[in-house]
Order: sequence, then structure tokens, then C-alpha cells
Amino acid sequence: MLGATALVVAGAGAVIVSSSTGATQPASPYAMVAANLDGSDAVSYGRHSNVVSVSRDIDRNTLEQQAELQAQQRTTALAQLARRSQERANQLQLNQWVLPVAGYHLSATFGESSYLWATVHTGLDFAAPSGTPIVSVAHGIVTEAAYEGAYGYKTVVTLDDGTEIWYAHQTSNVVAVGEELNPGELIGYVGSTGNVTGPHLHLEVRPGGAGPVDPYTALVSHDVFP
Repeated sequence: MLGATALVVAGAGAVIVSSSTGATQPASPYAMVAANLDGSDAVSYGRHSNVVSVSRDIDRNTLEQQAELQAQQRTTALAQLARRSQERANQLQLNQWVLPVAGYHLSATFGESSYLWATVHTGLDFAAPSGTPIVSVAHGIVTEAAYEGAYGYKTVVTLDDGTEIWYAHQTSNVVAVGEELNPGELIGYVGSTGNVTGPHLHLEVRPGGAGPVDPYTALVSHDVFP
């Protein structure tokens, strides 16, 4: 019948016979690949003058190579993630504040007025036995370590954000200017030097090296509850 197309099914696959040209054309190359992959090692089909071969062995090798590359990339990505997580953890640890002493009771708070002070009390007093270790509340650099009148032996640690932490009335100066301290590292020992009525640590917090603020509030804002 003129213009009609008949589909002839043969044992090797499918071909299309067109009555308009009388030529036999192969079915879709993809259909031929699918038909042959279940019974042959390689499939070839012609397109114009080029010949393309698809081998199950080549596909398997490629798959293995890609899977290996994917595994390597995953290992690298996990290693990078672990490194970034550790760096973040280290940074958080450096920014974490801790209590300056243990075995204390608070004997004076910020802003109190008394004959003991020339104006108002500018810090938070941690009364503890003489010789009790004093540690840095946060990461910073020692910018002052000397005897200073009513403060007695005083150490100033400047934190990463410029905040100054003053530790006064120590038995002596244990650390030196320029030393780097992490949270919890030893600064000195509770003493009675300077203007005191008994051994204690006088702690001051001075943001940006300016006037003092309430140390209790500063500690609580950093999840430390004296």
C-alpha cells in the first residue's frame, strides 16, 4: 500500500520498512543497545559514516572508577568538615569564660559604697583562703603585671575583643607582660596585698580598657554564674 509503513519483527531485533523508499532502516540505537546488552558483550550501530561501540565491560570499569573518585571526594569533604568543626570548637573554647577561683564566697559586689573604698566598689570580690589559685577567665594577653597601691599585686589580661580583666590583691605577680593565657590557665594566687580586710580576689571588667562594668553581669552574659 502506497505511503504505508510496515513493522517487521525479526529474531535479531526490529527494522522499519518504508514503502516510500523501499530502504530498510535500523530502529532507535537505544533500542538496539537495550536489546543486545542482555546477550552480547558489545553493541555497534551505524550513524552516517561513524561507528559507536558500547561495551558492558567499559561501562563497568567506568562505573568503578567513578565510584572510587566519589569515595575519595567524600573522604576529602568529610575531612574538611571535621577540620572546620574542630577550628570552630577551638574558637568557641577560646571565647568561653570560666570562674577565676574555686572555693570562694562573694564578699563585695559592684557599686557598693563603704568607708573601705574611696568612691564606690568597682569590682566583684571573691573571698577565698590565701594561696587559692587564680585563673584567667578567658583567652587574652597579659598587658600589665605589677604592684599598684590599693590594688596590691595586680595583673591585667586584655581579651581578644579589647576587654581588660583586672585581678587584684594577689600574693605576688606570677605571669609576665606579653604572656598568652587560655581560659583556666594560672594567673596567680589569692592574697591580701594592697587595701584589704582579708584575702580575696578583686576582679574588674573594663570593656575596651574604659571604665569598669559589673563583673557579675559580664560573667553571666558568658554563661558563667558566680
